[in-house]
Amino acid sequence: MSAVVYERRDVRRARYAVAAVFAVHGAVTGSFATRVPWIQDHARLSAGELGLALAFPAIGASVAMPLAGYVSHRLGARTAMRALISLWTLALILPSLAPNLWTLCAALFVYGATAGMADVAMNALGVEVEARLGKSIMSGLHGMWSAGALVGSAAGTLAAHLGSDARLHHALAAATLTVLGLVACQWVLDIRATEDEEPPPRFALPPRSALLIGAVGFCAVFAEGAALDWSAVYLRDELATSAGLAAACTTGFMLTMAVARLVGDAVVNRFGAVRTVRASGVLAALGGVLIVVANHPAVAMAGFALMGLGIAVVVPLCFAAAGRSGPNPSLAIAGVATITYTSGLIAPSAIGGLAQLTSLVVSFGLVTLLACGLAVFAGVLRAGEGDRTRISRPDAAVPDPKP
Repeated sequence: MSAVVYERRDVRRARYAVAAVFAVHGAVTGSFATRVPWIQDHARLSAGELGLALAFPAIGASVAMPLAGYVSHRLGARTAMRALISLWTLALILPSLAPNLWTLCAALFVYGATAGMADVAMNALGVEVEARLGKSIMSGLHGMWSAGALVGSAAGTLAAHLGSDARLHHALAAATLTVLGLVACQWVLDIRATEDEEPPPRFALPPRSALLIGAVGFCAVFAEGAALDWSAVYLRDELATSAGLAAACTTGFMLTMAVARLVGDAVVNRFGAVRTVRASGVLAALGGVLIVVANHPAVAMAGFALMGLGIAVVVPLCFAAAGRSGPNPSLAIAGVATITYTSGLIAPSAIGGLAQLTSLVVSFGLVTLLACGLAVFAGVLRAGEGDRTRISRPDAAVPDPKP
């Protein structure tokens, strides 16, 4: 990478710029999720057909993620981020335009591909800023993603309540978010490759270190997907709660995760990634135990809250560790992202399938076991933890760590 020198104030500004990009990315997801029922009705899909279509974002992301590093190498980090976040925000328009199953599958494939590439690029930039600041910021960045998702979902809920056509809603949201994303990208780090630097391969298998780190992320995202999609069903079916209280449990889980991510960096900076994830695994496992043994809704809701608190910072720390684990951060981050996306894809159906064969209690017993894995295998996140660039003076210039 080019030996660009950044002042401390430039790095701080880049941190806020990347945080804004994370929030924009999350807002697109929230905007889409709330209008899925409208999209289903518009395309005249059955529940099974909708389930098939909703697998395509993860497929598109998995295929396209390895390209993000190559794009960043060719265009430079700032230009690549501008292009990829714009493609992602504009892709929000496509699903609501689809008139049938196959056009929706194609639209969601593009939607997922652009989401995945933008995801890898912004996480790589976050890791670069973290290295220059010399302290953990990735948890807070992912907290901004959660906050953006909540804002996007709130706006989508309002649009749905007013009976707005999703095509109009998503067109307005895409235009607004594209502008916000482009404005934020003005201040991200402009990292460029030198002329003699070899470009990363367009497609390559992730390094072994990324696979181990990704396995930890897999456990966390599996628990997250299970809780998001099945917590309300668990309270309704296993504990006979009202629909309103069951929905409140899911909302509480999301809020717990968002808040924990926003404050998680202080914990990581104090105790380090490995000890934080070990403690997180214990909290998540304790939450799982409460869910499994719950005979009252309050106990189960406390369990889901503890699980959200426990898994909140794990994925951000996995991305940070991947970025420090080898000479090609984008490739390692893409590998971890692919594994976590895959986990998010299979978790809801795996929980449902096991519940069909046994019960939801047994399904969340599996989730609890995976949460224990966070505590057991947290040591793989130690990769490069001591290699962050340290800044001794507030006004110190921060050179590119890869000249």
